[in-house]
Amino acid sequence: MKVFAIIPSGGSGLRMNNPLPKQYLRINGKEIIAYTLEVFQKCDLIDEIIISTRKNYFNLLHTIKNNYLFSKISKIVEGGQERQQSVHNALKSINAMSDDLIVVHDAVRPLLSLDILTNAIETAKRSGSAVVAIKARDTLVKGTDSVHSYIDRQDVYYVQTPQIFQYKILLDAMNQAEKENFIGTDESMLAHRVGYKVNIVSGTSFNFKITNEDDLLIFEKIAQKS
Repeated sequence: MKVFAIIPSGGSGLRMNNPLPKQYLRINGKEIIAYTLEVFQKCDLIDEIIISTRKNYFNLLHTIKNNYLFSKISKIVEGGQERQQSVHNALKSINAMSDDLIVVHDAVRPLLSLDILTNAIETAKRSGSAVVAIKARDTLVKGTDSVHSYIDRQDVYYVQTPQIFQYKILLDAMNQAEKENFIGTDESMLAHRVGYKVNIVSGTSFNFKITNEDDLLIFEKIAQKS
C-alpha cells in the first residue's frame, strides 16, 4: 500500500488583499507552504507528494522543493477553478492502486503535527477513511442580524484536514460529483454524499487554516517561538 499526499495550492489570496497567494507568503524567511510540506516530508508513512496550483507558480514551487530538499514531491500539476477540481486533477495524475491511500491537506494549514497525521493515516489503513476534526466548544446559533435558534453542539465537529480516503473511494466520489456538477466544501462531503463511511479522528486547534489577517498574525507569533 502506498500513501500519496495531495496539497491543493491554487488559492488566489484575494481575502488577504495581497497579490501573492497566502501559501507563498514568507514568514520568518520561509514560505507558508514550506511549513506545511515539512510534516509530509518527515512522515515515514508518506510515499509521494503531489501539489496542484496555477501554472504561473510552478517555478516557485520547484524552487521551494529544491531549497528545502522536499524529495517526496513527485508532481506539480495544474489546479482547477475550484479546490475540488484541483484535488481531482492531482488525483487523476497519479498511478495508484485501488486500496492506496490519498491524503488531502490544505496548503495553508502549516501547523499539522506528525502525531495527528500518523494517527489519521493509521485509522484510514484500518477502515478506509479518516477525517481530522475538532469537537465544537462554543455556543452555536443560527440567524442573520439576530439569533433565530440554537444548535446542540453535542455531536457537532469543526472539520479540518488532512482528509484521507482509499484511492477507489475518493476517485469514485469525485467522478460522481463531476458527472452531477456538484461542488462540495471538501472531500469528506463528496464521499459521504455517495454513501461512504467517513471516520473522525481528533484534531487540535493549532491545526487552523490561514484565511485572513488575524490567522496570519497568530501563525507569525507561533512560528517566531518555534
